[in-house]
Amino acid sequence: MKTVKTAISIQKSLFDQADRLSRKLNVSRSRLFVLAVEEFIQHHQNQSLLEEINQAYADEPDLNEEIHLSKMRKQQRKLVEGEW
Repeated sequence: MKTVKTAISIQKSLFDQADRLSRKLNVSRSRLFVLAVEEFIQHHQNQSLLEEINQAYADEPDLNEEIHLSKMRKQQRKLVEGEW
């Protein structure tokens, strides 16, 4: 995989925390930042997907769909009546 070198500016206190954590985890600071960005992106993608799913399910059936569903339920009851 091709890599790209980049420079970022962060607060000294955040840099120090990242440095300590990278040593604790025994990974380079670059690897720590990669892991953090990957996790952030994954979290954002998951949030976007959840919003799309919630939006899809927020659409309640309209009156015609409700009527159709009601007829389907009645037909289903007739089909299974007496089988249990």
